[in-house]
Amino acid sequence: MQHNVLILDFGSQYTQLIARRVRELNIFCEIFPYNHFPDDLSSYKAVILSGSPYSVRAEDAPHPDLSQIRGKLPLLAVCYGAQYLAHFNGGEVAPSNIREYGRANLSFIKEGEHFLQDVAPNSQVWMSHSDTIKKLPTNGVRLASTKDVENAAFRIEGETTYAIQFHPEVYHSTDGKQILENFLVKIAQVPQNFTPNAFVEDCVKELQEKVKGDKVVLGLSGGVDSTVAAVLLHKAIGTNLYCIFVNNGLLRKNEFENVLHQYKDMGLNVKGVDASDRFLLALAGVEDPETKRKAIGKAFIEVFDEEAHRIEDVKWLAQGTIYPDVIESVSVKGPSATIKSHHNVGGLPDYMKLQIVEPLRMLFKDEVRRVGKTLGIDPELLGRHPFPGPGLSIRILGAITPEKVRILQEVDAVFINGLKEHGLYDKVWQAGAILLPVNSVGVMGDERTYEKVVALRAVESTDGMTADWVHLPYDFLMKISNEIINKVKGVNRVVYDISSKPPATIEWE
Repeated sequence: MQHNVLILDFGSQYTQLIARRVRELNIFCEIFPYNHFPDDLSSYKAVILSGSPYSVRAEDAPHPDLSQIRGKLPLLAVCYGAQYLAHFNGGEVAPSNIREYGRANLSFIKEGEHFLQDVAPNSQVWMSHSDTIKKLPTNGVRLASTKDVENAAFRIEGETTYAIQFHPEVYHSTDGKQILENFLVKIAQVPQNFTPNAFVEDCVKELQEKVKGDKVVLGLSGGVDSTVAAVLLHKAIGTNLYCIFVNNGLLRKNEFENVLHQYKDMGLNVKGVDASDRFLLALAGVEDPETKRKAIGKAFIEVFDEEAHRIEDVKWLAQGTIYPDVIESVSVKGPSATIKSHHNVGGLPDYMKLQIVEPLRMLFKDEVRRVGKTLGIDPELLGRHPFPGPGLSIRILGAITPEKVRILQEVDAVFINGLKEHGLYDKVWQAGAILLPVNSVGVMGDERTYEKVVALRAVESTDGMTADWVHLPYDFLMKISNEIINKVKGVNRVVYDISSKPPATIEWE
């Protein structure tokens, strides 16, 4: 990709949202840790510094070398980034009298500034900091204030350097997208050429140059990511793509058969491999969620290694890795903390002699769907909810058994089919059921029962980085609860999860 925007991550959980807002402007951007970014910045047209949970006054505060950026590339510093520029360049940062967190309004906006062009008077912004800039850095020019924050925005004279103490990337900042557009398009003059059509064209060309005439094996799951990756690869290399769909015994009810049928007329070369017994054996007695993920990843790679050996001269393993997988799996001092590991991130063991190709590695989920639409993939398949790579194993809290898998498959089928029948499926970003490691007392047919509890989960989101629980109708929840308890042997209680991300994650493990 050309005309990149570089985002330096100082550990803020909002960093991914900055990238999302930049991508919405049809501008390609990349996130790098503040202490590990490219030496060669010649392909970048602008740089953005993220917020951070650190204080610039702390001894262990992130302290990057910006000598190749300041004054050489257009720079936008957000929150911590703004305080960093002030603190180390002749300004003053001090603790706020009160923590400045939540909604505020721009009570002053300097006229005639391209940076704040078309930003409405009294525009709402979102604050999130405990320090504040008391004195601007050398050559600093105040651009905006709120009632409590005098230096809410400033620029540095003689540079294309801008800074704000609020977060333009969150929806609570009414004109946040406009401010980002002003900086990137009007000031930095970054071309808005990152579109689905352009991505497909560039990706196909890159795949052809990278893979050449080699054979590629791809793990097809039936989900959006692996499907779009498969169609992109098929478009690039045709019959040299070999797709394998592995039944790990942790899929949804009848999913193995349904997925194979789904791809029958898509022109893809797909082989189904039932390795369910192997995966369940690897998970026997395992309760820790990270250990589950690693056990499944190991078994997955072993199955692929065996299947790949059955394909003569295969050189590459393709994966449907997307950008949130990459971001959440990176952990260094400073940038966003690792939340959980992902089974398709991190490379292959030495014994597996395949190279990795990841066509979607730089895309968010909604971008993957737009690319899929451009490729002409069935809208029903593109609209399918995300499903975790480890399958139902991370929706069964505690040890995995075939009986627990059966129970959860039945519960999940009732829930998902119910959403579809009531016209709610497409209004939900992701839904599923969780089998809890507790029994509860119930009464069925005048007899006491002591059976399993299941939790239902439905969230709305754009890319999975943040999510809100969906307010499903009470009548629907009542009907589904009754149907689960009546139809699924072993369950006598149903609860509904009303947690958002953050602080909770979408999956329970």
